[in-house]
Amino acid sequence: MDRFGVWAQRMLSVLRIMAALLFMEHGLMKLLHFPAAQPGVPDPLPALLMVAAWIEVVGGALLAIGLFTRPVAFICAGEMAVAYFMGHAPQSFWPALNGGDAAILFCFVFLYLACAGGGAWSVDAARSRHVV
Repeated sequence: MDRFGVWAQRMLSVLRIMAALLFMEHGLMKLLHFPAAQPGVPDPLPALLMVAAWIEVVGGALLAIGLFTRPVAFICAGEMAVAYFMGHAPQSFWPALNGGDAAILFCFVFLYLACAGGGAWSVDAARSRHVV
């Protein structure tokens, strides 16, 4: 294997961890206003945004450690697709104008993770090494 191929599974883990932490931040901004309140989000949160926030926090935490990566990533991708089509697409066709580019990117990164798994540095990988 070439010298870059050796790093493929490790970089998959880095992508998973960074995307998860950024995703979790969005949920924390909705729920706890940490590190600040999310602009344009009403307080108190409507039920649908409350569900989205919990998916972002819990899903982000599970993805960050790489536990149940495939099903969690699939759920998070679905949440981002719903967020895009309900919250962003009605404002404009163009993602750069409707503010939905992050939702699209999260959606496709999570779809990739749902297919690829958590990578070398994940709880899922550690668990599969110890299965008899």
